[in-house]
Amino acid sequence: MTITTILLGVIILSNIFLGATVVFLERKSISSTWAWLMILNFMPIVGFIFYLVFGQNLSRRKIFKWDHNVHLRTRELVKKQMLAIINNDPPFTQPVLRDYHGLIYMNLNNDEAPLTLNNSMTIYTDGEEKFRQLLQDIRAAKYHIHIEYYIFRSDFLGNEMIDTLAQKAEEGVIVRLLVDDEGSRHLSKKLVRRLTRAGGKFQTFFPGRLPLLNLRINYRNHRKLVIIDGEIGYLGGFNVGDEYLGLSAKYGYWRDTHLRIMGEAVNSIQSRFLLDWNQASGEQVPFQQYYKINNRKHYGEVGIQIVSSGPDKKWEQIKNGFIKMILSAKQTVYIQTPYLIPDESLLTAISIASLSQVDVRIMIPNKPDHPFVYWATLSNVGQLLEAGARVYLYQNGFLHAKSMIADERLATVGTSNLDFRSFSLNFEVNAFIYHEQTARKLADIFKRDMRLSRELTLEDYKKRSALIKFKESVSRLLSPVL
Repeated sequence: MTITTILLGVIILSNIFLGATVVFLERKSISSTWAWLMILNFMPIVGFIFYLVFGQNLSRRKIFKWDHNVHLRTRELVKKQMLAIINNDPPFTQPVLRDYHGLIYMNLNNDEAPLTLNNSMTIYTDGEEKFRQLLQDIRAAKYHIHIEYYIFRSDFLGNEMIDTLAQKAEEGVIVRLLVDDEGSRHLSKKLVRRLTRAGGKFQTFFPGRLPLLNLRINYRNHRKLVIIDGEIGYLGGFNVGDEYLGLSAKYGYWRDTHLRIMGEAVNSIQSRFLLDWNQASGEQVPFQQYYKINNRKHYGEVGIQIVSSGPDKKWEQIKNGFIKMILSAKQTVYIQTPYLIPDESLLTAISIASLSQVDVRIMIPNKPDHPFVYWATLSNVGQLLEAGARVYLYQNGFLHAKSMIADERLATVGTSNLDFRSFSLNFEVNAFIYHEQTARKLADIFKRDMRLSRELTLEDYKKRSALIKFKESVSRLLSPVL
């Protein structure tokens, strides 16, 4: 028996073992299972390596630990609000809340996401404006600054952020910076030391066990959060890097959506940060110490639920929220996403809305940042166009916004894309917004962006070349594992 024969036998047995693991043990989705079986069978050696890096399953264990007393009070509030919805008690008799009882109840039920009503909100779509305000808020901080980003670069913006945070740490303000180990893998140690030597704290989420190599490619913290003094919270799509200021020659102007929130919802954003920080650091930072408790200040009337999702959860909370929003719409649904790779349930929901005479409009980038993902996005466009949806290709740079507006009354903005990765592999967070004025503002922003976009018609789509069709077909098959 030759070495080649032995090696071939090992590869075949490994493939059979991995195939059985995917099918019988890991309980992946059917589409993901078939995608991995195809990769393992048609690319035996390469597929094996891909599986080790991309295919490992995160068991549904509790990796985030709540502060016991705070969690107990949160659960009591959630139960109280669920009962109020059942009994149609105030404030759920307000029109915009009454009309979305189902969505609010679902977010309470499957994510323990309390509804808060005493909030104000500012929407940012330009990176320079967002970071100018953020740096101003950081410089005004008196007690603590909590920051969490998927990407944090060592460029001009990254240096300015670190310098500002280090200065606040030297002033005695508590500074905690959490970044994703994979997304921020190029963040320089020198820059981090500048912060830690000033007294700031730094952690990475799910760091690799080997130097310069992280096999947990799939389970990344895609959240972007900032909490300042428990008073101000930021949430949305912007990361920290010069490209988000529109300074990248490759992408040009960077069009994103980010929220600045003041009010009761900031406690929910704070909880999400502290859960992530305690997991990464091993600390047990007390939640209540960083909450605004019994704050009687009036901020506004924006209703907000902060909803998180991740591979540690049983339900795909944010995706389910998207589906509920789409199916509740009676007139319009506006969607902006850089990646349109929905699973069958979401694709069906969008199609049903379009077929039911709901005016569904979807905006995606005109240029790719990841080629396979871009072609997979285009592969889904055809079905939606045939169902009656209208698709727009954003022309003024790169579109990275992640927002959805239903009937110009209900909206969501956050970190979750419309793809498999955001729904089942990444840790994400979205704000679900129950406020007609805010929803109309987001709808007006969408309509403004339409003027900077080109509509892709079904006739245009059918004219694409054989090569593009081939790229779409291959990318569509791989989309569950992209």
